[in-house]
Amino acid sequence: MTHVEEALKLFEQKYHCSQAVFAAFSEEYGIKKEYALKIGGCFGSGMRKGEVCGACTGALMVLGLKYGKSKIDDIESKIRSDKVCDKFLEEFEKENGSYICNTLLGCDISTPEGIQYAQDKELFTTFCPKMVESAVKITEKILIEEINTQKKS
Repeated sequence: MTHVEEALKLFEQKYHCSQAVFAAFSEEYGIKKEYALKIGGCFGSGMRKGEVCGACTGALMVLGLKYGKSKIDDIESKIRSDKVCDKFLEEFEKENGSYICNTLLGCDISTPEGIQYAQDKELFTTFCPKMVESAVKITEKILIEEINTQKKS
């Protein structure tokens, strides 16, 4: 199963977008799927406030697992993780118009009225899967580009 297929399957099973994206990659980077689902559990719907799209947050967790700084004196990893974070958000915004959940959905899902609007328009089932797929594809692209960059070095 591809990352996209896995993420969409998890999302269809009613996991948050953040959980679906993060868990689709997690085991490759040393995190059990069960833990990835738990870690990603509070980041869906833009942290429940319509802020940064949960699919983006899940993707950034993946990139952090791969490139994040874990040792105090590892400046190279800090620089690299900042670079891939910026690159991801720029690519996602370029492809989708924003990386802010409320902007993407066209409503404020931090309010009951906004949630109702999104439900009435079926945004969570028709629009959000597209954001999950986009986040996964951009993550894959960045991972491949970074591998190719390392090979050339």
